Amino acid sequence: SVQGCAQGSPPATADSAPLFSISLAEWSLHRTLNAGELTNLDFPRVTREEYGIEAVEYVNSFFKDKAEDLAYLNDLKSRCADHGVQSLIIMCDGEGALGNPDPTGRTQAVENHYRWVDAARLLGCHSIRVNAQSSGTPEEQLALAADGLRRLSEFASDREINVIVENHGGLSSSGAWLSSVMEAVDHPRCGTLPDFGNFNLGDGQTYDRYQGVSELMPFAKAVSAKSHVFDEDGNEGEMDFFRLMRIVLDSGYRGFVGIEYEGTELSEPDGIRATKALLERVRDSLAGEYA
Repeated sequence: SVQGCAQGSPPATADSAPLFSISLAEWSLHRTLNAGELTNLDFPRVTREEYGIEAVEYVNSFFKDKAEDLAYLNDLKSRCADHGVQSLIIMCDGEGALGNPDPTGRTQAVENHYRWVDAARLLGCHSIRVNAQSSGTPEEQLALAADGLRRLSEFASDREINVIVENHGGLSSSGAWLSSVMEAVDHPRCGTLPDFGNFNLGDGQTYDRYQGVSELMPFAKAVSAKSHVFDEDGNEGEMDFFRLMRIVLDSGYRGFVGIEYEGTELSEPDGIRATKALLERVRDSLAGEYA
């Protein structure tokens, strides 16, 4: 690949730099991890050796009790260095609702994320991914989520870490609502993580994924290429990756695109490889358009 050629040679010129880089979200291997066949410490090595990918996005549930364990985090960091793997994001779940209507609960949720901000900084990540969970009317939830996110972003800003929100079900899967939250937070360290898949609003309703990604991309600091099923041509069966990646690239985004395979028809390793092959094909195909 072009990326491979660039190693050990002068910095890539605009002509030779890839349109976007590919990372691996740890959730792609959640069944393997939950079965005890892989540990979070081994994730960087496996990412590099098995898939030829050079950047990782962690999920906090796979090292939940290690956020403040400096020996553990330094071990993880050195394993990344050993394998030439970059740490990008810690995806944080289960730390409380940042838009909790109860002020005490909201403050607790904000503070629960502090240790993950510090862990992200130690590992060399650029962001933690959080959820904009709340309750009440859409307007009430917007104000509450914006308050929690702004406070967390102010803490993270001092540590040069971003706080990014994924469309992750419910109201957050509305591109219009989540982009309004971003405008309300109005902090350079707060952004979005558009996910190609998560547009389930609940109650059997879904949001148009192409519209949602286009609404979230102006605030994006990362992108999640969710995949479930593949056809015989190697395309994702539920969504048009070419159309989605054009939306991503049209926004000016040129960062990492994270593989997040969530299907069951292929094994996790085969699903990761299929998603990577598709992203590489899209990248090669669109390179001329976005030169």
